[in-house]
Amino acid sequence: MIVRTLEECRKTERRVLAENGNWESVRLSLADDNMGFSFHITTIYAGTETHIWYKNHLETVYCISGNGEVETLKDGKVYKIEPGTVYILDQNDEHLLRGGSEDMVLACAFNPPLHGTEVHREDGSYALAE
Repeated sequence: MIVRTLEECRKTERRVLAENGNWESVRLSLADDNMGFSFHITTIYAGTETHIWYKNHLETVYCISGNGEVETLKDGKVYKIEPGTVYILDQNDEHLLRGGSEDMVLACAFNPPLHGTEVHREDGSYALAE
């Protein structure tokens, strides 16, 4: 069994900050835990917009607190995100994730799992591990 706390992970390299300052992600479970997915608590800062396109990953996202919206670029649909909302990027959906009037805290699961220090590349994706 593996046991970690969010607070202890925040004090390690498991806390990853976006280069543009839009978000932070605390990676609680990673590929080396051999679970087949990774699990993160991510904070999207209020008033920000992040282009994301996980070409190599599928993601499920659950909103714990705060507010924002996600816009799918393929069809321009905008979805309100608030506590209790889940969105599932099952089609490698290219999207814009916007923080609302307050920071949005999200629980995220990735398949395949991340290895730890990934940040979005210029096209909004994470690279696959080699």
